[in-house]
Order: sequence, then C-alpha cells, then structure tokens
Amino acid sequence: MSAADYIFGIALIVVIAASLYLGPRIKRDRIAMQWGFDGRPTWQAPKRLRLWAMVPLMLAVRLLIWLGATYAPRSTHHVELGIAAFSAIACAAHIFILKKAQRANASSVGQADGN
Repeated sequence: MSAADYIFGIALIVVIAASLYLGPRIKRDRIAMQWGFDGRPTWQAPKRLRLWAMVPLMLAVRLLIWLGATYAPRSTHHVELGIAAFSAIACAAHIFILKKAQRANASSVGQADGN
C-alpha cells in the first residue's frame, strides 16, 4: 500500500464518521448541495442521499484510478498525487456541506424562536 492509499483510507473513515456524527444533528429532510453567487442554495438533495453518497463515490473514483493505473499505465501520471488530492478535496467538501447544513438548521431554529 502506498501513502496515498493510507490518505484515502483515512479520508474515507473521516467521511463516514462525519456522516454518523453530523447526520443526526441535521434536522431538515433536504440538504443544500450548491450555492449561487448570492449565497442562496441553487439545489438540494435528500438528507440520506447527501449523507452517504460520498462513500460510494469515493470508492468508485478510487476503482477507476486503479483500473487506469493497472490497464493503461502509460496513460496515467502522478497516480498517488491524484489519489491524495481527490481524497482531501472530497473529504473537505463533504464536511463543509454537512457543517453548512448544520448551521442552516441552527439558524432556522433561531428564526423560529424569534431571535
């Protein structure tokens, strides 16, 4: 196993842990996925899909990278750098979106209370 595989494994564990930890703290049924320039969400996904879709996405991308490196090694360059960068970006994006959903949940509770 390379260092990039360890980074990928750690990122995958962090994504799963973030979903388990932050999932129950998000009360809305839908989570914003993308925001416009005005800071408002442009589209939303169901909570369960958003919480757990990152895990199979990460595994699928890692499989595609492995297939490319195995069956077309001359066409793939800097595989370890790609794995490490993808792992870090996917993990950070997942946590960012879940934390933003948690904050949106807290702000809507404050508005409902009249604060």
